[in-house]
Amino acid sequence: MITTIIVVLIVLYFVKNIYTEFVANNSNPLAAGDNDKDKSIVQGKFTPKTLAKYNGKDDPKIFIAVKNRVFDVTQGAAFYGPGGPYENFAGRDASRGLALNSFDPAVLTPIDQPIDDLKNLTKLELESLESWDEHFENRYKIVGTLHENGTVKEED
Repeated sequence: MITTIIVVLIVLYFVKNIYTEFVANNSNPLAAGDNDKDKSIVQGKFTPKTLAKYNGKDDPKIFIAVKNRVFDVTQGAAFYGPGGPYENFAGRDASRGLALNSFDPAVLTPIDQPIDDLKNLTKLELESLESWDEHFENRYKIVGTLHENGTVKEED
C-alpha cells in the first residue's frame, strides 16, 4: 500500500512538472520558433539500433518509442535527456518501463534483441501504458515507427 502511494506521488510530481514545462513553453513567444526545427525531422522507420543514437548524448535530438511509434521528446530534455529522471528511455523502446512505471534499465530490451511484444503485461500495466501513450501522443510529435533490426536499412 505504501509503495503504491509513493509511486502515485512520484508520477503526480512528474506530471505536474511536465504540465508546468508545457505551459511555460506555450506562453513563450520564442518557443514558436522551435516548431520550425521540428519540421526538419522527417518521418521514418527506426530499428532499436538506429533509434539508440537519439539519446541526447550521441545526437542532440531525443527520441523515445512507445508501442512501436517513435516520438521526438527533445523539448522535454529536462526529463528524457542526460541527467533527467527518464534518461534511460532516451533512444529506446520505453514501452515496458512505462507500463511498469519503472525507471530501471533492466526492464528495457537490449537493442540487439527483438522488440518486446509486451504479451505478459497485466491489465493494469496495459492501462498504464495506454495512459502514457496518450500523454506522448498529445504532447510530442511522432517522427516514425519502430521495426525489428534488419528489416530497415541501418546507417553506419
